[in-house]
Amino acid sequence: MKIIFICTGNTCRSPMAEGLFRRLLAERGIMDITCDSAGLFANPGEPAADNAVTACRELGVDLSAHRAKPLSQEMLQSADLFVVMMQSHAGVLKSSGVPQEKIKVLGGGVGDPFGGSMAIYRASRDQIQKALEELLHELGH
Repeated sequence: MKIIFICTGNTCRSPMAEGLFRRLLAERGIMDITCDSAGLFANPGEPAADNAVTACRELGVDLSAHRAKPLSQEMLQSADLFVVMMQSHAGVLKSSGVPQEKIKVLGGGVGDPFGGSMAIYRASRDQIQKALEELLHELGH
């Protein structure tokens, strides 16, 4: 199964989700799921937000090499599941022809921490982490 985590700019929420999810997969020895991340309005090559890097580093996840990328046609065609951060992201995917059954809003929605304090990024990270554990459970792991 291939999962794509999607947010707006691919610098905060979706990179955190991708990094944290990769760590969960590795810790649990799950080999049948892969993941990537993208932004609906990403500026290609932009690094992850400094506070996102720091928040994830605190949990042993390194986002320093992450570079933003926009959602591509190849991703749209190859993914089994799109995990979005907001209902509005789901609407954009639906209007692009992605079936509803392939779209999931992570944890009911994760607000954008962009420009926020370290405490806001930590809260987002923790919300994402909890929702990812629930997602793995829903996927049978």
